[in-house]
Amino acid sequence: MRKEIIETPDIAPSRVLSAATKFGDLIFLSGRTGRDGETGKYDPDIKVQTRCTLEDIKKILEAAGSSMDQVLSNTCYLTSVDDFSGFNEVYLEYFPSDRPARTTVEAPLMAQGALVEITAVACIPS
Repeated sequence: MRKEIIETPDIAPSRVLSAATKFGDLIFLSGRTGRDGETGKYDPDIKVQTRCTLEDIKKILEAAGSSMDQVLSNTCYLTSVDDFSGFNEVYLEYFPSDRPARTTVEAPLMAQGALVEITAVACIPS
């Protein structure tokens, strides 16, 4: 088996990382932040950033042949614990049932203006 790099035409590629890598039936997504795809800026609202982040994850998973229903695990980083409630409100829209395993921590993020970053591991249904 070989590792396959996953990119999507909707999301600008990074020069330092892949959007995701696929190995067998597993997909490993790089951390995604809530930057607006059109403006390249971060909205100061945690709900807007969370929605942008999860929409990017959804697009990457679809490009890899999977979906949000197949997410096994998420690691979520918030710059402020005060945003936890708003983050969860949007998160539950994308994972209403059969939720993936999840870790959420408060941490500074490398991208200035980012309030949330999410990584994911998903599978491709057989």
